[in-house]
Amino acid sequence: MSQVGISPPRPDGITTALEFVAGLRRLRLWSGLTYRQIAARAHALGSTLPASTFASVLGRSSLPRREVVAIFGQVCGLDESSVGRWVQVRDAVAGGLLDVPPGREGRTHLPVGHGPTTQGPAVSGPTAPGSAENRSAQNRSADDRSVGNGPAAETPGPTRPTGSGPDGPTEPALHGATGPGSTAPVGPGDDWVVPAMLPPDIPDFTGRLSPVSALRELLTDSDSGQRTALTVGAISGMGGAGKTTLAVHVGQQVRNEFPDGQLYVNLRGAEAAPLDPAEVLARFLRAVGVPGRAVPADPVERTELYRTRLAGRRVLVLLDNAASVEQVRPLLPGTASCAVLVTSRTPLTSLPSGLRVDLAVLTDDEAVAMLARIIGPGRVAGEPAQATGIARLCGHLPLAVRIAGGRLAGRPGWPIARLAALLGDERRRLDRLATGDLAVRASIGLSYHGLDEQSRRLFRRLSLFDAPDFPSWMAALLVGCSVDEVTDQLEALVDAQLLTIAGPDPAGQLRYRFHDLVRLFGRREAETHRLTDRPGDVLLRGLGGWLAVAEEMASGVPGPCYAPIHGALPRPGVDWSELYALRADPTRWFEAERAVLLALIRQACRLDLDEAAFGLAGCLEKYFDVRGMYADWAATNTEVMTLCRERGNLLGEAVMLRGLIDVSTWAMEGQDGAAATAVLHREASRLLEMFTRLGHRAGMSDASVLHAWARAAMGDQVGAVESARLALRWAEDSAHPGGQVRAHLALAMAHAERRDFGTGVRHLSGALRQARALGNPRCEATVLQFVGIGQRELGEYQASQQALDRSLAICRTHRDTYTEALTLLALARLYLVRGDRRARSAAEASLAIGRRHSMRHHVAEALGLRGEIELVEGRPARAVAHLEESVAIWRTRGWLSFQAAALTNLGRAHLGTDASAARSALTEARDIFRDLGDDARVGELSALLDVAAVHGATVGAAVRDAATTSAA
Repeated sequence: MSQVGISPPRPDGITTALEFVAGLRRLRLWSGLTYRQIAARAHALGSTLPASTFASVLGRSSLPRREVVAIFGQVCGLDESSVGRWVQVRDAVAGGLLDVPPGREGRTHLPVGHGPTTQGPAVSGPTAPGSAENRSAQNRSADDRSVGNGPAAETPGPTRPTGSGPDGPTEPALHGATGPGSTAPVGPGDDWVVPAMLPPDIPDFTGRLSPVSALRELLTDSDSGQRTALTVGAISGMGGAGKTTLAVHVGQQVRNEFPDGQLYVNLRGAEAAPLDPAEVLARFLRAVGVPGRAVPADPVERTELYRTRLAGRRVLVLLDNAASVEQVRPLLPGTASCAVLVTSRTPLTSLPSGLRVDLAVLTDDEAVAMLARIIGPGRVAGEPAQATGIARLCGHLPLAVRIAGGRLAGRPGWPIARLAALLGDERRRLDRLATGDLAVRASIGLSYHGLDEQSRRLFRRLSLFDAPDFPSWMAALLVGCSVDEVTDQLEALVDAQLLTIAGPDPAGQLRYRFHDLVRLFGRREAETHRLTDRPGDVLLRGLGGWLAVAEEMASGVPGPCYAPIHGALPRPGVDWSELYALRADPTRWFEAERAVLLALIRQACRLDLDEAAFGLAGCLEKYFDVRGMYADWAATNTEVMTLCRERGNLLGEAVMLRGLIDVSTWAMEGQDGAAATAVLHREASRLLEMFTRLGHRAGMSDASVLHAWARAAMGDQVGAVESARLALRWAEDSAHPGGQVRAHLALAMAHAERRDFGTGVRHLSGALRQARALGNPRCEATVLQFVGIGQRELGEYQASQQALDRSLAICRTHRDTYTEALTLLALARLYLVRGDRRARSAAEASLAIGRRHSMRHHVAEALGLRGEIELVEGRPARAVAHLEESVAIWRTRGWLSFQAAALTNLGRAHLGTDASAARSALTEARDIFRDLGDDARVGELSALLDVAAVHGATVGAAVRDAATTSAA
């Protein structure tokens, strides 16, 4: 192995796992070996490690095993002493002992013919595996993003630690952020979660002295405490000029000035579909500790909450790759204590800015200096004229210099003149393209055309997808080979700076990421190879692969027991779905892949790929529900449903409408001023007609259940029972067990509205058996709620308590706050009936959850229960406030029996203080119960009205006592 006189990299100065892995990558580049060659040489020494293992080791940010380091150093060409030094430093980092002096490394004996699996190297020094390694596992290697002054790779957000415990895995949250299932209050006074979302700085940042100094001065102004206006620094320039790198470099330098954290987002302004500011606000709010369910659906309210949370705090916000001022403005904090850096291709002239930086290309000296930092000053000093020539051939554009330097760094045996000669054909083209995309395109082409045809084909195919990052299995799927076989091609793309490594995915496989300009270049190349690549076929194959894995994972997410309905998009064989199923928790997988799936859904909609769009969107529904992401759910289903309607895809339209009805009914306001249950009735009828036209009995069952709920809410209990029985029959005919559970619940609810709790509980017994057989915790918890309510009404208080306690435990295990709120309501009413003082705290807890997550039905019921508790405890004035709000909400919901019950209690609360208000509320309640055919309630209310008429406002304590007894 000839290294042309260049010394191998040494581990001197390395103190962290992040730096150690970066050093190993430099060592591989020095060796000039591919991963397949490394594995072959390792096998010759007795190792059984495959190429993919070495690739994975160098893609992570945690320390590899010491035996892997030893064998890796040997096959890369290090002598025994150098291998010993690398192993010793590795052990020192692992043990937190970072004072190993260079030049005093121990001797490592590496017996020939024995691989690391049979005998590890004997190295003097401390060994403490799992200590520093675990602490540094969340850091990302500096080599995991593009290096140089070109645009940095997009960072989708912080890698968040995931907790565990008896309640199961917790939602990833940066530095312990409150997950969406938390019931902690949200507001400016909450515990602040310090976000640290800035991408890592790069080790070879070069030049830009003037803008760096000016931006640092802007952000660290000693008079910042006296400011009254927000500090904004705006960086603009052509694609590839290094705007992101400059902003990140400055941000990392001044981060200590912002102790409350740093927020970062790539706004995707260069892409066809820039990020919606509302989506970014949701991401930022979750990053600073706002639970997902508490993120407002309204974009204006999101901005208000965002500015409230940041008020008075020192936070740096980096808005990268902005498309327009309109995109940026909602993301600006409202406090002068914060600061903002914005990057964009074109100057955002109407944006209020304390400093504008128009980033030009590098000078000759800066470009050559950058090249030297990438490939080493010795090589540049040996061929200074050729180095200057390469800088000029690249048009002094940082991204182009980085690509050229990356090729040289990956080929230490090449003289610089060789690359300069290869660039000869491109020189005239670069000279003619002075600015803009063409310069960047030519620079990327330098690396692209240096690849073999297999790697170029993979690059073109991968570039067709809008996913912010992707796993290695997707690359293998697109070219029809195994993950191990595609590893070399992916690494060739990484070496050429056409891809960056984004870290491991939930299954432990490496993920890769495109820069947006590189992706654009790849798509244009794909267009020129349409006859061989067939972009349409490639897209359908890739989307089908994602759908196959998403369907597998969705089956394990607790949530609504809808019939799983799939479209006609072909699913190619994805052997790796078993890997995901074995290694990744389904809900956690969707948390990690949410951004990818949403991007692919949007792309499918833009390309009129309705089968892919509705299939992927359907897979997200249970995840959206259990995490309370109602605005995302509604927006996604609405967009896909519109596409399916335009394309005449009735099945896709029906599936999207089914989910949209659910989220719109229970978590959002009614439409066009209509009550929520009236909208439910109308839309459920439409859904039933659609599934009936399709002859899809499982879908008909789901629609008929929704129809039963609507009819029960509107007082048509005979019709509700009829619809629920139809739903049960269709579920049985189509082998839809989830539909059978839902139909039994609807039957129980309809009978309960008629005060026939015995029949309702009998239906629930069968539903509970089926729910447990399904293995869906949400479904089981919901059935247990209804069981507990029915047993309470039958006077079986101990059995009711047991059922509700079990339901609450399931809810909290899975952080399902929607179901928890209703279970707490049922417990509160049970406590009230039994005279248990816990009634108030349970009702208040349910009310807090309902308000936080905009669960209007739950809020109305909790307020009514609070009013009843005040009545029982002899405080009718306090009861009035709760009950008036409850009645107002029930008018928007349209559930008649609940509305009448709230009005009855409101009338009782007014007795003794306001006879006119009491008569008004009681009269309205009596009329509703009369329409519902509830003669017993009509009689009770008529008696109360007689009391109000006879005694008027002078009714005394005796009437209040009677009202209290009646309420109890």
